[in-house]
Amino acid sequence: MRTWIVAVALLAAVGASAIALVGLKHESRQLFIRLEEAARQHDGIQVEWSRLQLELALVGETGRIEEQASSTLRMHEPERIGVLVKTDD
Repeated sequence: MRTWIVAVALLAAVGASAIALVGLKHESRQLFIRLEEAARQHDGIQVEWSRLQLELALVGETGRIEEQASSTLRMHEPERIGVLVKTDD
């Protein structure tokens, strides 16, 4: 009789550990899916950051600014630059 109780207790313990293992495996898979999603999002943000850095470099380029100023705003460099100084005389 006592061996049956031990056998049933061991069977229950094995069943409980199997159920716990299945639950942990499922949780592990869900966390891995979230990790992969975060990695994809990180890669997308890195691509966007690189694109913005290139765009910033292009916008800040001196030649491009001068070209837009002359074509769009019709600005030009003055032929002669003079400096006036006011004295207190």
